[in-house]
Amino acid sequence: MILGTGGEVSTGQAIDPRPVLIVTGLVQEARIAAGPGMIVICSSSDPGQLRSLLATLDSSTFRGVISFGVAGGLDPTLKSGDIVVATEVMAGDTRWLAGSALNNELIANATLGRRRVVRGGLAGVEQVVAGISKKAALWSETGAAAVDMESHIAAAYATEAGLPFAALRVISDPANRALPALARNAIKPNGDIDLRLVLRGVARNPLALRSLVSTGIDFNRALRSLRGCRSLLLGSEGLVAADL
Repeated sequence: MILGTGGEVSTGQAIDPRPVLIVTGLVQEARIAAGPGMIVICSSSDPGQLRSLLATLDSSTFRGVISFGVAGGLDPTLKSGDIVVATEVMAGDTRWLAGSALNNELIANATLGRRRVVRGGLAGVEQVVAGISKKAALWSETGAAAVDMESHIAAAYATEAGLPFAALRVISDPANRALPALARNAIKPNGDIDLRLVLRGVARNPLALRSLVSTGIDFNRALRSLRGCRSLLLGSEGLVAADL
């Protein structure tokens, strides 16, 4: 899915008129990010689909790339709703430095409430890291604050195209909470949640309801926090080039 607008935000200074490409995994994230000066794509949490979408785009039409959305927590001190501004993205043996588009002044002025904001690494994976033990192992291996399925692909695209890159991710499922299989499997091809599938799963296994409710509370808290971060995207004229 690709969302776009033709407008541009006026900041009182001359900036590159090209839009910023915003990379998301879920339709809820894409809707939050969409606005003037942004082209938003949604991968439906499918790395293959994201790569296919990016392959259809002309990178010369963008002035930068930002990965924006929720993530799984790896750092056990982070709670749902806490915000990670990436310093780097890592996948396997590859690391990409993230730019400073999301500057301290913008973060200080954003409507973030009591949410904690940290700068740290993001681990990129091809499949959901759902279990507590797997999260702990990935944290021990990488030292990354959070994990998602889009940032490493967005960083690679930006680097190959010679575009600036940044990433902002909000913790949804923290390190001490496993993501239920029913929640993982309920994502539609368009990135939305299949509520019928969830309800059928609960009907078959009522014991799953408690973990789903906790996951839903975490997810909604993360989305509220992400909405407060929307204004940070307006500072993307400060993007600096990603570096492999």
